[in-house]
Amino acid sequence: MKKLLLILLVVCSACNLDEQETLDPIFCTDELRPGLEITVLSSVDSSIITSGITVVAKDGEYTETLVNFNETTIFVGAFERTGTYFITITGEGFQEFSSTMPIIVDKDICHVITESREIIIQSN
Repeated sequence: MKKLLLILLVVCSACNLDEQETLDPIFCTDELRPGLEITVLSSVDSSIITSGITVVAKDGEYTETLVNFNETTIFVGAFERTGTYFITITGEGFQEFSSTMPIIVDKDICHVITESREIIIQSN
């Protein structure tokens, strides 16, 4: 009996903890998470601008106009969508902004990992 316990102890102590962790269930939420959060700032005084502003994200052939929900200061979109995005911002009284550096949205095991950026646009 002692030999059996010793063998079981040796076998169990040799188990890889990483293997055990993969057996544990993963619980993901049902919420949708944005891939992009864009805050638009004025070059004049660094104030946040939302009124009259359009923010468009493009990933290859995919294009989406980001949404600014009432009383928030950000434009959001690319919900649960990974990709390599370029941003274009337009608004009356401002020069058009087009990003030259991509924003890469990745994901974890459950959701996209939200990428947040502040973009300063120039007045006309």
